Amino acid sequence: MNYVGWSIDEYKTLEHLKQLQDKYSITSYRKRVYQIRKFLTFLHVEWAKDIKPPAEPYYIPKRVTKCELKNTLSYFEGNRFNKQIKSIILLGSTSGIRPEELYQLDVKDIDLDKRTVYINHNPSNGQSTKTKMSRVSFFSEKAKQALVEYLESFDDNDGVKHPFNKHCISKLFRDSPIQVKDLRKYFSQEWDRRGGPTSIKKILMGHSLKGDVDLMHYNCQSEEDLKKIYDKVMGV
Repeated sequence: MNYVGWSIDEYKTLEHLKQLQDKYSITSYRKRVYQIRKFLTFLHVEWAKDIKPPAEPYYIPKRVTKCELKNTLSYFEGNRFNKQIKSIILLGSTSGIRPEELYQLDVKDIDLDKRTVYINHNPSNGQSTKTKMSRVSFFSEKAKQALVEYLESFDDNDGVKHPFNKHCISKLFRDSPIQVKDLRKYFSQEWDRRGGPTSIKKILMGHSLKGDVDLMHYNCQSEEDLKKIYDKVMGV
C-alpha cells in the first residue's frame, strides 16, 4: 500500500510485483503474489484476475545418508564446541524435529531417562510449532550419551536458557558438509529406508494431519505406543 501511495493502481502494482520477483525466490514470490491478489479480489478490483503467479518450481529433496552424517561429525572433531555440535546432530537426526524447534528447546524438555524430547507450543515461553500443537519425539541411545556429556557442562553456564542457541549454531554450521535443516531430512529418509510406517513418522515429525482421514479420525497412539514403534523401527 505504501508503494502504490494507498491508491489502487494497476501499473504501480505490476511494477511492485516485478520488484518482488527480482528480490525473492519463486516460492516466496508466489506467496506474496497470492496475498496481493487475494486483497485486490476482496476489494473487487477487476484486473486482479489477470495477476498470474509463476508455476511452483520442481523440487528434488536432498538425499542425506549415514555417510554425510559421519562426515559432518568428523568435520567438527577438535572443535571446542564439539559436545554441543555432536548433541544437536544426533538429536536432530534421530528425532526428526525442525531446526527452529531444536533452537527453542529448554533443558527440561529433554528427558534423558526416557530418551524423549517434548516439543512444546507455548508462545508465552518463546516456543512455537508449525501446527500450533505440542508433541513428543524420541532419540537414540547415542544421542542420549552425547546429550549427557554436553548437558553436564551446560548446567554450569548460568543464565543460558537454551542448549542450542540459533545464532551460535548457525555460525558453526556455516561451512559444514550438511546443515541443521538436513538432520530432519535424514530422519525422514532413514525412517523410510527402515520401512517405518508413514503415519507414525508424520506424528513424530509434526506434519499437518489435515486431509489424512486415518490420522484425524482413527489412529490414536499414546506416548508409550509411539516409543515402542520408534524403538522397533530406529533401534536404540
